[in-house]
Amino acid sequence: MFHDVGATAPTTPNTDRPAEPNGLGGLGSDAFLKLLVAQLKYQNPMNPSDGTDMLNQTAQFTQVETLQSLAKTQEQIMAVAQFSLAVGLTGQEVTVVNGTERTTGVVESVRFTADGPLVQVADEWLPMSAVVEVNPPTGT
Repeated sequence: MFHDVGATAPTTPNTDRPAEPNGLGGLGSDAFLKLLVAQLKYQNPMNPSDGTDMLNQTAQFTQVETLQSLAKTQEQIMAVAQFSLAVGLTGQEVTVVNGTERTTGVVESVRFTADGPLVQVADEWLPMSAVVEVNPPTGT
């Protein structure tokens, strides 16, 4: 059995957004490397930096990058899960809350946007977060 999931194809997240701060206060790998090079360039030759300190800093930075990569992967997994849940709601009777208004109706279609899936209930497009209850469709 096929479900109408709307004509809109899934979209990728907006890459024009400003970078979110990370564990380094918003420093990316380029900025970190520039800082590291500047630290080496301007150190006192009579009292050079301890190599183990630099190795520790590099190891910490690698850990932060790894955690950021894991967070990005987790976001992608969540997007796929939301996609699957949204498709599964097609044809189901749901109750949605839009502001202070509660509406019960059948999910007619699903649309995928950069901000997440939208469900069409009673000719209105709402985010999946508006769904507060799911019931099997009422039989005829």
